[in-house]
Amino acid sequence: MAKPRLWITRKLSDNTEARARRDYDVILNPDDTLSTADDIVRMSAEVDAILPCHSEHFNASVVERLDARLKIVANHSVGVDHCDLDALKAKNICVTNTPDVLSDATAEIAMLLLLGAARRAVEGDTMVRQGEWDTWSPSFMVGSQVSGKRLGIVGMGRVGQVMAKRARGFDMEVHYYNRTRLSPANEQGAVYHDDLPSLLAQSDMLSLHCPATEQTKGLMDRAAFAQLPKGAILVNTARGALIDESALLEAIESGHLAAAGLDCFVTEPGGNPAFAKHSNIMMLPHIGSATFDTRDAMGFRALDNLDAYFANREPKDKLV
Repeated sequence: MAKPRLWITRKLSDNTEARARRDYDVILNPDDTLSTADDIVRMSAEVDAILPCHSEHFNASVVERLDARLKIVANHSVGVDHCDLDALKAKNICVTNTPDVLSDATAEIAMLLLLGAARRAVEGDTMVRQGEWDTWSPSFMVGSQVSGKRLGIVGMGRVGQVMAKRARGFDMEVHYYNRTRLSPANEQGAVYHDDLPSLLAQSDMLSLHCPATEQTKGLMDRAAFAQLPKGAILVNTARGALIDESALLEAIESGHLAAAGLDCFVTEPGGNPAFAKHSNIMMLPHIGSATFDTRDAMGFRALDNLDAYFANREPKDKLV
């Protein structure tokens, strides 16, 4: 029996690609080039399955043009805001994602950004690298202490809960806003807020961990920043669309927001050039899940979903 034909759109981990070669008639992308909408449409007529990343966009206009041969889109990501799920469902194309396996890695990056933003890491690192460190005094490079502060978490899913666990290691007081309140066992003493303004008012530091949806895009706008205490710090390792970047710049430039740590941006790749002149904005190029362990786990989870689908079983992470 012929193996299902699979297109993996980007360069994945060596272990993932080896397993894919073993089990599928696979088309790889060793040069890691970015595919266009036309590439996706063309390949849909040549393969039974596509294993894409967040960089490939299955919007309604693309989905409308997909060939009937394509049966499943097995995403190498947790977020699926790059996929029009309704359009894919109408086309009878199965869609899966890779939850659970990247929570630890993403929470690590969130904590790195929180600490770096609070303790002026960008400014200090630049000073030393450029040979400009020529003084010291008790008033030199004073930053914000994380220990004992109130941390607000927006979105208490898998990553949010791991972030809360890490924060407790710094004796932080955890507050959170979520669509539904967690059970006491999962809450672990965190303080629940049933609306965002209530959470913002209590957050010395705020970490975003919710998906980007029509309801959450632009969540952190001018009004939201104004509700934070003066001197608050913002971290975003979720999706760039959650933040109105003009409002973030205004909050930084006015001093209302002391610092920010960002792993994602409205425009990716590239980020926001206007942020670069602010040393109190620590930035990373969307690498929250970029560890060797996590990349293997994400690739294997996507392949698990494909294996189940082609064995006529329900994929564990089926979305539509």
